[in-house]
Amino acid sequence: MATDAPPPSKTERDLPTTEDYIEVQQSAEFGELRRAHRSFAFPLTVGFIAWYLLYVLLSNYAGGFMGTKLVGHINVAFALGIAQFVTTFLIAWWYARHAAANLDPKGEAIKSRMEGDA
Repeated sequence: MATDAPPPSKTERDLPTTEDYIEVQQSAEFGELRRAHRSFAFPLTVGFIAWYLLYVLLSNYAGGFMGTKLVGHINVAFALGIAQFVTTFLIAWWYARHAAANLDPKGEAIKSRMEGDA
């Protein structure tokens, strides 16, 4: 009978307790990790939501402007709609780079200490 679970570890480790998690949560290192995430994610989220709402509001209340032809059958509404997709992918790429460089190493250090590897 096959299972998806990994084989049991050869070494027995004590699992972290509730107090261990609370101690880590209150540590300066965890606070720094949380600040690094929030200082990047929150402004970017607010900016993207504002950009999206601008697009929706222009679509609803500035039909003449949004219908302005740019090139051939491409109008302002289409160009801004495509720009929504482009900015979504750019933000995802930028966040992945930020997380890999700034968040993941800090998170891994905390995790390894919690698991007793450090």
